[in-house]
Amino acid sequence: MLHLNVKLPATVGKFAADKSGVTAIEYVLIAGGIALAIIVSVGLLGGELGVLFGDLQVSLAGM
Repeated sequence: MLHLNVKLPATVGKFAADKSGVTAIEYVLIAGGIALAIIVSVGLLGGELGVLFGDLQVSLAGM
C-alpha cells in the first residue's frame, strides 16, 4: 500500500505533463465544428434545394 501512495503522485504528474493528446483533441474539435457547419447549412438550404429540384423535374417532364 505504501508503494501506491509513493507512485501515484508521480504518475499523475507525468499524465498531466503529457501533451501528446492535445493535437488529437484539437483535430476532433475542428472536425466537429466543420460537421456542425455542414449540418446547419444543409438544414437551412435543404428546403430551397427541394423546391429547386422539384421545379427542375417539372421543367424536364414538360420537354
